[in-house]
Amino acid sequence: MSAKSAGASEIADEGVNRSLWGDVRYELARKPLFWVSLMLVLVILTMAFFPQLWASESPNARGACDLANARGKPTWDHPFGYTTAGCDMWSSLVWGTGKSVILAILVTAGTTILGVLLGTAAGYYGGGTDTIISRITDIFFGLPFILGALVFLALFPERNVYTLTLVFVVFGWTSLTRVMRGSVIATKQKDFIDAARALGASDLFIIRKHVIANSIAPVIVLATIALGTYISAEATLTFLGVGYQRPAASWGLLVADGQTLALAGFWHLLVYPCAFIVTTVLAFILLGDVLRDALDPRNR
Repeated sequence: MSAKSAGASEIADEGVNRSLWGDVRYELARKPLFWVSLMLVLVILTMAFFPQLWASESPNARGACDLANARGKPTWDHPFGYTTAGCDMWSSLVWGTGKSVILAILVTAGTTILGVLLGTAAGYYGGGTDTIISRITDIFFGLPFILGALVFLALFPERNVYTLTLVFVVFGWTSLTRVMRGSVIATKQKDFIDAARALGASDLFIIRKHVIANSIAPVIVLATIALGTYISAEATLTFLGVGYQRPAASWGLLVADGQTLALAGFWHLLVYPCAFIVTTVLAFILLGDVLRDALDPRNR
């Protein structure tokens, strides 16, 4: 066998021996879009959890804001200008990242856990369990997300990350449950599930070791995309007056402050907060799209 043939054989063997997640890592490493979106996401996450690395002073700190600078336009010293309260716009945007991103992470974690548990139960056991879960899912599907969240959040006297997370999870678990249910139904018909059952494995063992591991890939993709959607949903609800409340630093509050003044010449009050929201949402959606392509065996 020639050296060229031997090399080709080794490459083919490596491709055969790679696991599902090994194939995913291999596919992701070859895609420039994955690295671009991943770097954007990492920057956003560092702003959310370590804002002091990007802006030393919080806009809520004593003396951080000066009404004499209110609505100040961008300058060389402050290229993002000032907010309507006289706070540095860059600091407000950086410290407001945590309110939006941490909320989206908590909601995504909650909806994913709930969706995986309910979807697995419905898809694996079927029968009455599937009927009950599916009908409850249909009821919540009939409630529009923004409208339902708008109504329920208006009932809370104080709206913080916990109340927002609770309401978002209540209205956001349905899609993940449907996707997980369909994936589990397809997985449980595989031969290795029948083999595990024939060897005497319990349902809990089969679900934990085989069903979830081979069914969760579509849920991961959908959850990644949904994370960006929750960021925009928070900004929308805050803009409508039922999200975060002052003195919290939030992108939605900055958009609400700037939307009436942008046409009066203070364009930076609206453009910069919207740019942060759009960039963040786009980064998570692009990352989700890349993950979807890598996890789809038809693309390999």
